[in-house]
Amino acid sequence: MKYNELTLDAHKRKNRVGRGIAAGQGKTAGRGTKGQGSRTGKGRRPGFEGGQNPLMQRTPKLRGFTPFWDKPYTLTTDKANALGGVIDNFTLFNAGIIDNPYTSVRLVVRGEITKKLTVNVQAVSAGAVTLIEKAGGTYTKTPLPMRTTKTGK
Repeated sequence: MKYNELTLDAHKRKNRVGRGIAAGQGKTAGRGTKGQGSRTGKGRRPGFEGGQNPLMQRTPKLRGFTPFWDKPYTLTTDKANALGGVIDNFTLFNAGIIDNPYTSVRLVVRGEITKKLTVNVQAVSAGAVTLIEKAGGTYTKTPLPMRTTKTGK
């Protein structure tokens, strides 16, 4: 784009209102003759709907509490047994079980563990720990993986 290719609107001067009738926006300066809108201060507050019950006032309050933290993904022992080997957030993400490797994972009991598992997740139920150790595996409580800010590394 070049300077000479710019539209004329880019060079248009601000319209100075209230500078006499010859200027086009003189006398009432585009505000009309009388009424609340013509007075200085423009007396209506934001959200005022002319006496009608405003939108924010007529919508019901949202009750309760929404936690700002994410609920952990519940992984069952039968799914973990099907995966086998090392189970951590990135293994589950690559297997398509969780959508995001940065969500916390909790392992709970449903089914048996027959394979030797190395479980590195954020939380495990007591029953799941006994099943893992009975099958010869290990469990290590790990914090959530850190997000990397640098790209390409």
